[in-house]
Amino acid sequence: MAQLYVTDSKATIGVAQGRIQVKYPDGLLRTLPIESVEGISIFGQAQITTGCIGECLKRGISVQYYSSKGAYFGKLSSTQHVNTRRQKAQAKLSEDKEFSLALAKVILKAKLNNQIVLLRRYSRTSEINISDEVRTIKILEAKIDGCRTIPEAIGYEGNAARTYFKGLSLLVNVPKFKFNGRNRRPPKDRFNSMLSLGYSIMMNEVYGAIEGRGLSPYFGFLHQDREKHPTLASDLMEEWRPVIIDSIVMSMVNGYEISEDNFYTSEENGGVYFDRAGMRKFVSKIEKRLDKSMKYLPYIDYPVSFRRAIDLQALQLCKAIEEGEPHLYQAVIIR
Repeated sequence: MAQLYVTDSKATIGVAQGRIQVKYPDGLLRTLPIESVEGISIFGQAQITTGCIGECLKRGISVQYYSSKGAYFGKLSSTQHVNTRRQKAQAKLSEDKEFSLALAKVILKAKLNNQIVLLRRYSRTSEINISDEVRTIKILEAKIDGCRTIPEAIGYEGNAARTYFKGLSLLVNVPKFKFNGRNRRPPKDRFNSMLSLGYSIMMNEVYGAIEGRGLSPYFGFLHQDREKHPTLASDLMEEWRPVIIDSIVMSMVNGYEISEDNFYTSEENGGVYFDRAGMRKFVSKIEKRLDKSMKYLPYIDYPVSFRRAIDLQALQLCKAIEEGEPHLYQAVIIR
């Protein structure tokens, strides 16, 4: 199963004879079997026919909408996977401070571990010394264990994030992609532009896995009390940020797979965004990574794709919720 990305604002998406059809203004027609499509992501003003929307809703194929710059607007999805029993248990436990804190610690400690691993990977091929950054993140990771509240744990994670992005910037070997910390809404440099779009796409992948398992994306444990935001998707996305998106961005930048010419600066808000060619390169790289096999899940001994692993993590959370035991959730920890 794959995600269909449509980045041409003048394209039209339809359905005929059991196949999704994408028609481009130059006459090009791209088709693929509807059974092979898990979701459709539309960037900009591309049109989708009512018939195609209806077929997607019947089959449980979600349709995501992004701006031409990559800002996530929302999605259309069917209700066929809703599990009210699970959602009731989820909503109740989201108010349970002990359960939420324990789960938050599992997720945040995994995220910080994965950040350290990524920094070390790129330091092996660099003369830059990031031992101070690694040591600081390790100290902050250890402090999370003793936290008594989620805001306290988030505070340590925030400090670790600042240290991590400092180290990541030092390891960027292309001067035009150097950056000074994480920034967003809008992203002010090329590296942050890549991170922002990548995180938006990743959020949607996790959102889909959560919905597919009958949970609500809006009752979170780590991220709470945020109106109109899928807080559970933000929770489950944390451990994947370094593993998938950050590593892809570093790989493309240091591997010269993307160039400064693939970006432009908006006169409207000063933000830096992909051009169409750059966006195609980036989403293609993400799609290939999501289809790639991995063996990072601690509870199975065989390889699965990253996309399948995200789904299995959502299932692990279902088990933790149904049993009321946060430690049944085993976060992804890379080596």
